[in-house]
Amino acid sequence: MVEDLTIPLPERSDAPTRVLIVDDNPVVRKGLRSLLETSERIEVVGEASDGILAESMVHTLRPEIVLLDVRMPRRDGVQTAQAIAGLTTVIMMTFTDEPEHIRAALAAGASGYLVHGSFDADSLVHTILGAALGAGAFSRQALEAIRATGLSASDPEAERRKRQERFGLSDRQGELMELIVQGKSNGQIAGELFLAEKTVKNHVNAIFGKLVVTNRAEAIALWMGTNDPT
Repeated sequence: MVEDLTIPLPERSDAPTRVLIVDDNPVVRKGLRSLLETSERIEVVGEASDGILAESMVHTLRPEIVLLDVRMPRRDGVQTAQAIAGLTTVIMMTFTDEPEHIRAALAAGASGYLVHGSFDADSLVHTILGAALGAGAFSRQALEAIRATGLSASDPEAERRKRQERFGLSDRQGELMELIVQGKSNGQIAGELFLAEKTVKNHVNAIFGKLVVTNRAEAIALWMGTNDPT
């Protein structure tokens, strides 16, 4: 099992999380479907081989999560993410961890970025269920690539304070933002910092207001320096 950033399974809901798989390689699609179908909490509602078909299927099937490849014919994953991010949660799933692709995907509205080989069936299911509840969905390679495009990692505490000062965040808000970057949900953050979940939610809303973003993916991209606010 490859170590990855995952979260504990959320409480069971009555309906499974609906997932659309988008990749031009039928072998990859079959492999992802096989992994996801090990869980009764995931329902694969369809597969698409390109971005144009994917957009059409999002409108008709209404999946909660779209696993989206970056490089595809007719329309690539970044363009597709931009078209569908307002309708569903988009997680890029690809073999490339190049920072420019990650930056472009997040700017297009993707809520996560997973690199093939960084997950097994259990961790993938955990990540998807968490993403459906608003948690981040980033493989370790993707987070490392994001950090590599931002400030130096020589002094993490100093970096956090520089970012806080840049965006006008308090120490507590900076601490929360670092946990958001790690892919943690409001509930997990509340448990780790011994806060009420409602308090965490209020802090997150305040952070989003100061960063002028509307979701975790945008916040992470801006915080890590992959999306210049100017």
